[in-house]
Parts: sequence; C-alpha cells; structure tokens
Amino acid sequence: MFERDDKDILELYRQEGGADRAFNLIVRAYSRKLYWHIREMVASHEDTDDILQNTFIKVWNNLPKFRGDSGLYTWIYRIATNESLTFLKKERLSGKFSFTPFETKLANRLTTEGDFTGDEIQLALQKQVMALPDKQRAIFSMRYFQEMEYNDIAEIMESNIGAVKASYSVAYSKIASNLKKEF
Repeated sequence: MFERDDKDILELYRQEGGADRAFNLIVRAYSRKLYWHIREMVASHEDTDDILQNTFIKVWNNLPKFRGDSGLYTWIYRIATNESLTFLKKERLSGKFSFTPFETKLANRLTTEGDFTGDEIQLALQKQVMALPDKQRAIFSMRYFQEMEYNDIAEIMESNIGAVKASYSVAYSKIASNLKKEF
C-alpha cells in the first residue's frame, strides 16, 4: 500500500539529521487513516485523539528499533490496533460494575457524539460492528471499511491468514444475520 513511500521515509530517517523530517512525513501520511481505524474501534472522538497521540509517541520511541521485518505500514497499524485494544480492555474493566453492557455503551457513542451523518441502515451497521468482540471488530473494520488485504491484517494482528479469514467470515455472518432481523 505505502511500500515505496515507506522505504523513502526510512531512508530519510536513517540519514543524519533526517529523523524529525521523516517522523513528520509519517504523521502526515498516516494520521487520517489511523484516526479512522482507531475511531471504528472506540467510537469516541476524544478517545481516538488520545490513542492516536499515544500511537505516534510509541512510533517515535520505537522507530530506532524498527528492523524492517514487517512493513512500516503494518508496524504502525499494529501499534495503533494494540493501543486501541488496550484502551478498550481498560474501559471494559473500569465499567465492570455497570448495568449497561460495554458494547451498548460503544454503540451509543455513535449517536451521542453528534457527528454521525449516516442514514438508518448505516447506523444499524455501525451498531452491529460495535457489538462485535474487540479483535473481531478490528479485523472486520480493516477488511470491510479499509479494504485491507488479508495478509496485511494477519501481520497487523500477529495472526495467520486462515484465522483472520475465519474471524472476518464469522463477523460478517453475525452482522448480516442481525441486520436481516432488523430490516
């Protein structure tokens, strides 16, 4: 996806005095895509901004150790995904004594945040996505909304392609079945 640009950015990063400029290029190249990737998982603008900032801090701190075993693109997405999953886990644990299920709270954020502009069917789809388990939601979002290849998703999730395909298929079936019942 970003392979050529990523190689150029890494070359610039390794040049003397190029680290700041390379990092700025990373932020410009990935901010928007990562924002929506995170937002699809946590549903809240403020939380998304915080997680995005934490992601870029981790990228900056760990870029000197980046060996290139994976693509820069998938490495950055892995950091963002892990930050999102960690956030969701903490949120779920902090609300464990709540009467409202956590997935319901996530789905309610879609309309209470005030910036959802879709129609009734899109809202129903988003609510069904929010009802998925966290990792399954991440896989579904990357494949369905961002149209990522299975091999990239497997690398990001540190899983195998078969498991990613199975997870996506189960998520798709759940959502399709629930939407059919609704409409």
